[in-house]
Amino acid sequence: MTQDNKIFTIEQIHEAFEKVKSGADFPQFVQDLKSIGVTHYDNYVADGRTKYYGATDFIIEGESKYAAMNVSAKSSADKLKHSISIHQQGQTDYSTFCNQAADAGVERWTTHMIDMTVTYLDKKENKLTIEPIPQPLQK
Repeated sequence: MTQDNKIFTIEQIHEAFEKVKSGADFPQFVQDLKSIGVTHYDNYVADGRTKYYGATDFIIEGESKYAAMNVSAKSSADKLKHSISIHQQGQTDYSTFCNQAADAGVERWTTHMIDMTVTYLDKKENKLTIEPIPQPLQK
């Protein structure tokens, strides 16, 4: 079966997300989403709402994950890169990372399962940074 025909559910996405404890778990999360047919997703920092995309224009939108927060109008790629670095090392949880991203002016990030990148965008759609997604650690 090819991934082109896969239709995924929000429940499958939640199951994958439940395994994520820190940024160190993110590469495996991406692989899990890729395996169910997600091609990319947009995560909106202000409320944690996520849009998941699949082949043939398939889209599922998740609900807000937390109370609305203010996203800084002044973006800082340096602040963001620091936050990403410590999150990838497992030093912060998802909630802390989202707060730091908002403080750095990130309106949303787009995770591409095909390109294996995460692109962080500010309110003006400027790319603050593009991060490669590492391969999951072997257990």
